[in-house]
Amino acid sequence: MLAPSTYVPPTLTRVSTERLRSEAATAFNAFVKAAKAGGVNVRAVSGYRSYAQQQSLYHDYVLRYGQETADTLAARPGHSEHQTGLAMDIGNSNGACALQACFADTPVGRFAASEGWKYGFIIRYPAGAQAITGYTYEPWHLRYVGKELAGSLEAWKASNPADLGALERYLGLEDAPDYVP
Repeated sequence: MLAPSTYVPPTLTRVSTERLRSEAATAFNAFVKAAKAGGVNVRAVSGYRSYAQQQSLYHDYVLRYGQETADTLAARPGHSEHQTGLAMDIGNSNGACALQACFADTPVGRFAASEGWKYGFIIRYPAGAQAITGYTYEPWHLRYVGKELAGSLEAWKASNPADLGALERYLGLEDAPDYVP
């Protein structure tokens, strides 16, 4: 958990209409440029979120879907990767499959899955890994971990397919907590 609830990363840089830590922003801009060179137009959807923004989003999900489902869709306030300034939700410029699993089959989704690691990004919540990560599949949620770790994780995934590419398994961490009492 990030502490205090007023935590803001020290170096946030504007990326389109969003913000990321400067090292993640530089990598993201390179990722977007490479995609564009290949005819793929990446849209920055949601980068840094403050504690208050995450609290509002999570509260809205709880009201809409109930807490049990909300816990699989959004991080509780103070637990969001977005608050670190190292996460970016991405989309297609035409809005196709926005924040849906079908995003994986779009040009941007395919580019992120095959090329993101080269720029230091991983798909943080891979398909089938909800019991490990705690979140439903989010092919649009990129997490900047740096080129070295992303490259190592990419190589590790090939020899550990049962672990579904989950960062928790790669790092030897416990599976996500179960919030249900």
